[in-house]
Amino acid sequence: MFTSFFYLLRSRGLNVSLNEWMSLIEALDMGLHGSNFTGFYYLCRSVLVKSETDFDKFDGAFLEFFKDMEFATDELPQELLDWLENPKDAPGTEFDMDRAMENDLLSQSEIQKMFLERLDEQKEEHNGGSYWVGTGGVSVFGNSGFSPRGIRVGGEGGKRRAFQVAGDRKFRDFRQDNTLDTRQFQMAFRKLRQFSSRTEEARTEFDIDGTIRETCDNAGSLKVVYEKPRKNTVKLLLLMDSGGSMEYYSRLCSSLFQAVSKSSHFKDLQVFYFHNCIYSKIYTEADLRPRSVISTDWILNNISSEYKVIIVGDAQMEPSELLDPSYYSYGVRDQVTGLEWLKRFKEKYPHIIWLNPSERPTWGGWWAKTYDIINKDFHMYRLSLDDLNAALKKLMVSR
Repeated sequence: MFTSFFYLLRSRGLNVSLNEWMSLIEALDMGLHGSNFTGFYYLCRSVLVKSETDFDKFDGAFLEFFKDMEFATDELPQELLDWLENPKDAPGTEFDMDRAMENDLLSQSEIQKMFLERLDEQKEEHNGGSYWVGTGGVSVFGNSGFSPRGIRVGGEGGKRRAFQVAGDRKFRDFRQDNTLDTRQFQMAFRKLRQFSSRTEEARTEFDIDGTIRETCDNAGSLKVVYEKPRKNTVKLLLLMDSGGSMEYYSRLCSSLFQAVSKSSHFKDLQVFYFHNCIYSKIYTEADLRPRSVISTDWILNNISSEYKVIIVGDAQMEPSELLDPSYYSYGVRDQVTGLEWLKRFKEKYPHIIWLNPSERPTWGGWWAKTYDIINKDFHMYRLSLDDLNAALKKLMVSR
């Protein structure tokens, strides 16, 4: 059964054993795949893949082998899909900002439950609203809308605000956001160690480069060289965008956070969170709940300028969030623009960089505008291996 699929997996670098293959056949006989194609995919992956690091290899092989298979759309009504693909009214560009911000506080489970309820209730086409499945508006279901999070139904992906795509086969998602893993982040941050100062202790640390150099100078006769150990002097302030469009990069940012948290190369590490842009309030926890709020001025007044600062975010938002001095965010109405808050950090901290998991938006519009403004004022780097190495070098040099 699917013998050629077994050999394809092996040829793509997956170490699938005969015992595992027979276990898959037994699981299929027991109906554990739920008699549907998506269930078959998950069953194959759970039985045949030993490590999460091999998910990409498996996804590629699975899609290559079953690319011509017909598949259902998770029981979404065809009439609904037709509405969303060809709406009577073109999606508008106006939306209710207050309602959009309320949507950002909804959990994924709440949105998924509401989606199932709407599918039972909805009987006709709706566009530009805040409740039904449709296009435009701030509804958390549909496409081409302005809700900061939700479930995309129909249409094409663009702004990457959706945390789920209804009816989409999961094995098509090749984890393109996972540019770096935790290990690669840790190796990159390890380079910060060279900027730490040497202690006045005895020379007890093995110097590889010095040993090679002295051995060569000594006609090949081994001459071991020791160096004074380094003392961690790097202090890091990490500010991370949380929620909304950043949900798309949650795995990548999680790897970054784990690498930074586990790193032994910092004398001190301070981590705070914001949504889209920094305002007068900032948060100590990623869920941005009121219990974790603190004053941004407190950070500027109490965390010294010797700290290196890394801001992580996609720099994409509605322009008023960056440029309006009266923008309302999470119960706080500032009298200072988000851009001004960012500039205050840049003025206070001479060592500051911006890490961006996203490319510049190709669709232009608002999100490209805010991206360009921030990119102009900050040294911005992509979260790729080469860019991260360049970013860390820049971080150690004053602007």
